[in-house]
Amino acid sequence: MTVFNTTPCTLGEGPLWHPERGELLWFDIVGKRLHSASRQWDFSEMVSAAGWVSRDAVLIASETRLFRFNLETGTEETLCGLEADTPATRSNDGRADPMGGFWIGTMAKAEAKGAGAFYRYHKGALRKLWDGITVPNAQCFAPDGRTAYFSDTPTHQIMRVALDAEGWPCAEPQVALDFNAQGWYPDGAVTDAAGNLWVAFWGRGCVEGYSPAGEKLAGFDFPCPQTTCPAFGGADFSRLYCTSAARDLTDGNAANGQTFAVETMFKGRAEPRVLL
Repeated sequence: MTVFNTTPCTLGEGPLWHPERGELLWFDIVGKRLHSASRQWDFSEMVSAAGWVSRDAVLIASETRLFRFNLETGTEETLCGLEADTPATRSNDGRADPMGGFWIGTMAKAEAKGAGAFYRYHKGALRKLWDGITVPNAQCFAPDGRTAYFSDTPTHQIMRVALDAEGWPCAEPQVALDFNAQGWYPDGAVTDAAGNLWVAFWGRGCVEGYSPAGEKLAGFDFPCPQTTCPAFGGADFSRLYCTSAARDLTDGNAANGQTFAVETMFKGRAEPRVLL
């Protein structure tokens, strides 16, 4: 394990390896900031997740909207509102799907139970998938695009749902991984090239890998207990990055909120391009 970036984030989230730029992007939600290893971008509202559109453009989810952002010029173009008329909520975890869509979750800033939802943005339209969500996390997809995973973190479960050829849910969600017995909180997640699921656990300081059948494959420990979201990247996608959060931690640990990396024996893959 290495510390990839020492910048402390109050609530680090949304790591994205941009395949055309060859660099990692990630967010500090509370800090209203997008980071890379070499620079940062500040915004006027909370930002939490992104998908890449082109070498210079990304789609970003904020507390009120989805917008296209140019990393070189800093220009913004609003694509649609995201609970813009509900100031008590914000966006949280999000990820592009293999069909070019973008899944994003919302939640109450005060984490009120059931105040959030999961959405999918596809072909210029935003559609709500499920509501009654408290802390939306873990959106990721099987490599063939026919299965999606997601979590409402306080339930201690990760769900799976079958997708149709356009990437829309076409069945009732089923439990994929259940951590109720352990009391663990699944946060962000990503799949690798083989379809294995890699989960960051809030409060445990680790990322663990599970096969599609639920078999534990490996685990990686990090020096901050509040690990938030993993991402594969690097030249051959075998490096696993993980963001973390310093929020509410008062132990003086300098690693709280930093971004970490570990070389693995597993291979990720490039995140899909968001099609606008």
